[in-house]
Amino acid sequence: MRRRPDFERAYDTGVRIQRRYMTVFVVENGGRTPRVGVAATRKMGAAVIRNRAKRLARELFRRHKLDAGLDVIIVPRREMVDAPFATLEADYFAALQRRGEPTRARPPRPARRGDSRRRPAPRL
Repeated sequence: MRRRPDFERAYDTGVRIQRRYMTVFVVENGGRTPRVGVAATRKMGAAVIRNRAKRLARELFRRHKLDAGLDVIIVPRREMVDAPFATLEADYFAALQRRGEPTRARPPRPARRGDSRRRPAPRL
């Protein structure tokens, strides 16, 4: 997944599962294959650290295939980069096991400046 609307749809309507090393969002996509997206922000650290977290997240997704038609977004935490891979696998697997449990409903996110859903101001 690379497009912003796909990420926003998962954030707004998906199931959010928080774990020690990552937060996982799972939502149905209506397609035939599962897709993964990784959201590693600059708050996490330098580009080298963010890229390592993304590689780890993609490898977790690849090793633990999901049902067809699901989108998974992994938001790594700083601790993810230093953790042993076996621990990350256990954390990710536990998150996937919890995806069927009901979670608290979240209010819709307010539109932010520059959000693609807002209409541009008319030119005068």
